[in-house]
Amino acid sequence: MARILIVDDDQGMREFMEIMLEKEGHDVTSAENATKALNLCNRKDFDLIVTDLRMPQIDGIEFLRKIKDQKPEIMVILVTAYASGETAVNAMKEGAYDYVEKGGSIDELKRIIHEALLKKGLVSEKISPKKEVLEEPLFFGMIGRSREMQKIFSMIKKIADTPANILILGESGTGKELVARAIHENSNRSKMPFRAINSGGIPETLLESEMFGYMKGSFTGAYMDKPGLFEMARGGTIFLDEIGELPPVLQVKLLRVVQEKSFRRIGGSEDIKVDVRIISATNQNLEEKVKKGEFREDLFFRLNVIPIYIPPLRERKDDIPLLTNHFIEKYAKEFNKEIRTISSYAMELLLNYSFPGNIRELENIIERGVAMENTNIILPENLVLETSTTADNRKNNDINITDSGIDLNEELEKVERKIVEKALEKTKGSKTKAAELLHITLDSLRYRIEKLGIE
Repeated sequence: MARILIVDDDQGMREFMEIMLEKEGHDVTSAENATKALNLCNRKDFDLIVTDLRMPQIDGIEFLRKIKDQKPEIMVILVTAYASGETAVNAMKEGAYDYVEKGGSIDELKRIIHEALLKKGLVSEKISPKKEVLEEPLFFGMIGRSREMQKIFSMIKKIADTPANILILGESGTGKELVARAIHENSNRSKMPFRAINSGGIPETLLESEMFGYMKGSFTGAYMDKPGLFEMARGGTIFLDEIGELPPVLQVKLLRVVQEKSFRRIGGSEDIKVDVRIISATNQNLEEKVKKGEFREDLFFRLNVIPIYIPPLRERKDDIPLLTNHFIEKYAKEFNKEIRTISSYAMELLLNYSFPGNIRELENIIERGVAMENTNIILPENLVLETSTTADNRKNNDINITDSGIDLNEELEKVERKIVEKALEKTKGSKTKAAELLHITLDSLRYRIEKLGIE
């Protein structure tokens, strides 16, 4: 049972939500405006707040901001009849868990509430069968049935039409360019150009000319005027991959494009105005690079208006069978083979593998497996995995029990400490987010931190 607060100036909507959630077994309280809701929050603890966006005096965004200042651990879901991409962006920036349209699917609202409560450890994993078929696993070239990927698909739909810059975060091989293309294809710029450039794979002098173009005679070999990618992407989207590798000089020039929507070609004297949406991506910790003076802070904030984090494949193993079957079908057709599936033992090997190279590595493994396989099913012996990784994982999980025995409680505390410290490191010290990652309450995490003496 969860403690849920409903905030809506529409009495009918409040009553409907109360009935629906009380049937689910939750403790439900309601308020007709944000002022009363804030007073209730001062007297009672809530796990989740579902609030309308448009309310008199204090609207949903301002209410969200006040709640997050006072009690950041409370999850907030915004519901409104006046959906817009800009509002969705503001809601997410202020810390909303999610954002749904009033009058939309009741099952969708139930699903989002269930997922929020699941993250806080307040409901079981078991859900209505309807959720299993709620979302399609294929989305503009991306594949994913896991909760993490479904949430990314949903977010792309909400933010696609906004002009805000987007920063995609994730390890190498997680599919950052696919996410960028999906945003472009879902946006009102979809009929305009999409241009991509890898900021880390091109020498600095060549990178500048690729991005901004040059004028005839500006350097040896410049025999004619050449437009850069920003000009070629006019009206559309430019994707700057590995943005953390951008040299300092080009960081300054990119900042000018972001701020003034204009730039000059190499050797040019006239400003060129462009309307282009910038999507960047990195596998690095840009905040750390900012602290070290390796990346401009003002540019970081300009690019990081909407961050999207793509989890590594090892954190969404539900997607491995789906991706595996997709790659088998792709390469069986390419190599003209009758392979249609993978043996259960081979699949077990994949599910127990850590995939340091993520989806790109999985694709390479399956491509190699299909090429080597002579039967109609991929067998374990034709899967070439990085054995050093699996060996390291096995070594890390080994516990040596001596003849004199071990102190079990002490060993368990060591494991617990590592997990809690890892979660806090991943969330940059945010206890609220760490508790969500560990599927425990904030109070439970605080207890463990105090018990283990973690600073």
